[in-house]
Amino acid sequence: MALRVACIGGGPGGLFFSTLFKQTVPDAEVVLFERNQATDAFGFGVVFSDATLRQINDADRVVLNGLRDHGTHWDDIEVWLKGERKSFGGNGMAAIYRKTLLKLMQERAAEVGVDMRFGQYVPDLSQLDGFDLIVGADGANSSTREQLGESLGHTAETATAKFIWFGTTYKFSGLTFVHRQSEFGNFAVHGYPISDDLSTFIVETDEETWRKAGLDEFDATQPPGPSDLKTQRFLEKLFAEDIAGEPLVANNSRWANFRTRSTRSWHKGNVVLLGDAMHTAHFSVGSGTKMAMEDAITLVREVAAHQGDLEAAFTNYEAERQPLVAKIQNAARGGLSWWEHFARYYNSFDPTQFTFHFFSRSIDIDKIRQRDPMLAKSAEQDWLARHGNEPLETPFTAGAARFSGRLLSLTSEAGQPALTGPGGRVPLVTDPADADAETGFLLTAPDTEEGLAACFGRLPAQAAAIVIQGGNPFTRSLASEEARLGRGLASVIVDDRGPVSALTLVLSGRADAVATAAGEATDA
Repeated sequence: MALRVACIGGGPGGLFFSTLFKQTVPDAEVVLFERNQATDAFGFGVVFSDATLRQINDADRVVLNGLRDHGTHWDDIEVWLKGERKSFGGNGMAAIYRKTLLKLMQERAAEVGVDMRFGQYVPDLSQLDGFDLIVGADGANSSTREQLGESLGHTAETATAKFIWFGTTYKFSGLTFVHRQSEFGNFAVHGYPISDDLSTFIVETDEETWRKAGLDEFDATQPPGPSDLKTQRFLEKLFAEDIAGEPLVANNSRWANFRTRSTRSWHKGNVVLLGDAMHTAHFSVGSGTKMAMEDAITLVREVAAHQGDLEAAFTNYEAERQPLVAKIQNAARGGLSWWEHFARYYNSFDPTQFTFHFFSRSIDIDKIRQRDPMLAKSAEQDWLARHGNEPLETPFTAGAARFSGRLLSLTSEAGQPALTGPGGRVPLVTDPADADAETGFLLTAPDTEEGLAACFGRLPAQAAAIVIQGGNPFTRSLASEEARLGRGLASVIVDDRGPVSALTLVLSGRADAVATAAGEATDA
């Protein structure tokens, strides 16, 4: 008997799954249910990096053809702030208008025989009792996931930054990050072209700035459709110079907080999830649609190979995809955190260091140098012009000690930790009350972000230097930046990953110096 497959959700993930499954198992009945009409499309652009497209294009050429015929492509990413424009080359990317992509994918699905039923909402999975397989591809607010209950182990972590999604008739040349400081605080744009006459224009800010600007008045609880016109006018004025006075274009545009979703189990019974319904990653890494489509490829392959044993198919699907999704989400967390703190970086760094800090949030300087030697060189030359020495050879003062370089050691003798290096030694204490201008403070970073508030609470009012150990590179950096940029204290990160990582940390301004652990040290 032919397999009967229902797919709930007509976004790129659901359409791609339905098309691939019908291609792979031609005698299967594949029915796609989408609550909106075929011509409805919320949002603006969909971005793919060149490096991520191979598997998708090998499965079906609909995206490849769409990007070729209707999309835009670029190699450089730009950062605009304080009247300067900085670029980072070697980042091949392409984008397409979401509405155009959906139309092309709908046509492809119809071509292979998918039964698409638009305007049909499935509020109760019992309506689909006659289907052998049900795929939930209905997005981050998935009704399918909610109906499956708490046994899936779904969690959602809400970011503090606010974002809103517009388009603009201004044509960016490629992915562009634009920063503006208003009288209320800082705003930043992720802009990129998606057609010959439209660009995506995503704006982020912190909640305090958002409230001070009076942008918290729109009722975001009302049903999808109406856009926040007050915000639209405010942002058109703020970024007028950057978009040459062109207007913003609204499409269900309203402020929200990004939610990173994770799900322990991706299936229950004959129902399985894919894409945003079970996992999300911050849009700064441009991987949401990519992950959904790659989910679809694996799910199709496994179900086609195990049509009589869906449990085996789902187990294999999760075993392959979950580690890959976790890797992307881990990488995205650094990007999301950067956007939660970007006003601090704007206020602390000049354009060159700001740009290097941004692009080095997930890769070291050696990888930046491979992609764009000029960006790495400009960051090093900028440091040399400001300090008169190479980064790791620049003298560093901590209390009475004046070290001749920025590569130091964390040592411990008879239970007394110290920061040592060429030119001096600084004793370290582990009680904030004991720290003073001549004594350093040893701080242990937490293993997860949840512990950062308590970690920050242990920072003393004064110290020769704050030496941060433990945790992981991400939490150590955030603790260091809180000390250095937030409290005005000298900071040293204990990091054993080598001189390339040390150079990146110092050059980016994440730390004043880097130490390697040469002995036992504790932070009670």
